[in-house]
Order: sequence, then C-alpha cells, then structure tokens
Amino acid sequence: MRDAVTSLIKNYDNTGRYLDRNAIDRLKSYFDSGIVRVQAAAVITSNAAAIVKQAGLQLFEEQPELIRPGGNAYTTRRYAACLRDMDYYLRYASYALVAGDTDVLDERVLEGLRETYNSLGVPIGPTVRGIQIMKEIVKAQLEESGVASGSVVDQPFDYMTRELSEKNI
Repeated sequence: MRDAVTSLIKNYDNTGRYLDRNAIDRLKSYFDSGIVRVQAAAVITSNAAAIVKQAGLQLFEEQPELIRPGGNAYTTRRYAACLRDMDYYLRYASYALVAGDTDVLDERVLEGLRETYNSLGVPIGPTVRGIQIMKEIVKAQLEESGVASGSVVDQPFDYMTRELSEKNI
C-alpha cells in the first residue's frame, strides 16, 4: 500500500525528474489536509459499527426488495454478509483517507470484488448506493463534531463507487 507521498515520489523517480511546482503543490495539499483526514478516520473508527448499521437500515428501507424472499440480502446469512462487506468498504475507505491515495482500494477491495460478485450474482447498484450512504453518514458525523471535511472525505467513497459503476460485473 502506498500513500500520496510515496506514489508521487515514485512517479518522479521513475522518470528521473526533480519535483516540480505541480509536485510541490500536491505535497502541500496532502499535508494541509492531514488533520482532516486523520479526524475523519478517527470518526470512522469510533463509530464504524453504528455507521454500517445505519447505512444498512437506510439501504434496505430504500430498496426493500433486497431483504424480501429472492433478494440478495434475504436470509440472515446473506444479510450479515452484506453488512460485513459494507464494513470492509468503510474500513478500507478509512485507510485510503489516511494515505491520501486510493491505491489500497484497488489492491484490497476492487480487484477481487468484481470476480466474487460476478460468481455470486450480486447486483452492483445496491452496493454502490450503500457506499454512498456511508459517505453521507460519515460527512454528517464530521459536521456534527465541527470538522469541515470538504471533498477530502468524498475521495475514497467516490472512487469505489466510480470504479464499481464503470465495470461490467
């Protein structure tokens, strides 16, 4: 797993260039947003179970067909698996937040997810919606605690939903 700094340096090193103004600006942005990223990760860590539970309830309220007979979250086992997956997305979003880089999402979440969901016949739309609901909850909790997160918190959640949405799984 890389962070924003090591990714940037690796790219410049591979091309044999010194850090230019663009690189310095990206590093400055990374360090300037550091406190917010760590605060967001702390909010996620201390409220993870509640965030997942609330997101699951909202998702199943919006899409009740998922928990009806024949739905992908029908039966206790499938329901629990759905919440487990939401917890994975949330945890890895927190890692990506701290790192300031989405590399961990590709390595640990998105790569194997496509094949797994294909083989199980899991619909991607509800997954994407669940990730967005969690983002909304995290942002609301940050706002309640007085943290102005801006778009920093959006990045990992939006990256996952964009990558999942653009793939034919």
